[in-house]
Formats: sequence, C-alpha cells, structure tokens
Amino acid sequence: MNADERFQALIRQGLAASRDNRREAALDLYAQAGAVLPGSGIPHFLIGSEHASAGDLAAAEAAFATAVLLSPDFPLARYQLGLLQFSSQRAAMALVTWGPLLSLGPADSLGHFVRGFAALAEERLEESAQHFASGLACADANPAVASDIRQVLEAVHGLVSGKQGAPADEPTASHVLLAAYGRGLH
Repeated sequence: MNADERFQALIRQGLAASRDNRREAALDLYAQAGAVLPGSGIPHFLIGSEHASAGDLAAAEAAFATAVLLSPDFPLARYQLGLLQFSSQRAAMALVTWGPLLSLGPADSLGHFVRGFAALAEERLEESAQHFASGLACADANPAVASDIRQVLEAVHGLVSGKQGAPADEPTASHVLLAAYGRGLH
C-alpha cells in the first residue's frame, strides 16, 4: 500500500470512528493520516471538526489554522476557522481569514456566507440576510453549513423585525446573535 492509499484508508477509518462516536479513535486515525501525508490539511480539518463538535474551541481553532496553513486553497477549512473567530467576537480576524473567500463567485455558497457575516459585523442586517439567503440557494451548499446558516438567517430576520420597531438610538442586538451562534450552532 502506497502513502496515498494508506492516507485514504486512515481518513475513511477516522470518519467511521467519528460516525460511531469514538472521538479519541477518530483523532488518533486523523493524526496518523497527517503523519503519512504531512503536507495535507485534510487531517487537521477533521481534527478541528472533532474538537469543535466536542466544544473544545481552542483546539479546534488551532487545528483549523494548521489546515489553512497547509492547504490555503481549502475553502471549508478557511470558512470554519473564520467562523470560530467570528463567533468568538473576533470579527476583524475572521474577515482577514475569510479574505480569499470574499472574492468567490455568485455560484459559491461560502462566498455569500462570509459576505453575510461581513455585513452582520457592520450591523447591515438586511444586506446580511440577502447574502445568507443567496448562499443557501447555491447548489454547492454543504448541508451542515446550510443548516447552521438557516438558523443564523432566522435570527437575523428577528433582529431586522426588532430593529424596525426600536427607537433610533437603541442599538441592535447583533451581539446576542453572535453569542448564540458561538454557543450552539457548531
């Protein structure tokens, strides 16, 4: 078995372990895959996903950052890293991370999603909702990401409705949305 075949086998085994809720086994298999092909960001992305699902956001961020470092053209890794940064109230850092995704074309859901978060960071709620909705309409939308974005879009619609009835000097509640997103949508 050559290195590529060994790598693929370890990734498949890690995914199976993850589906079976054997987190430690999955992490070990992904680490082994990373040792077989040390230049690949895929194992680090999967490690980050395991950590994020377990609530270990610091470890998830470190793993996603390694994935982006090794594979800068891996858009989902870049998106997830930026999402962790954004949901940790570090919007400026997220926007830097997402920089290359901001220029994705109209058929790419991640481009719409990051533009939605960029608008949300500046409290341009209607524009944010438009970008999120456009991303959800794209054929390439990842089902798990799309599910999270639907929840964000629902919250943005709630903020838009609340803002229309609020006095002009009352700030919008986008910080509440960000806190809720950071707690429960990963």
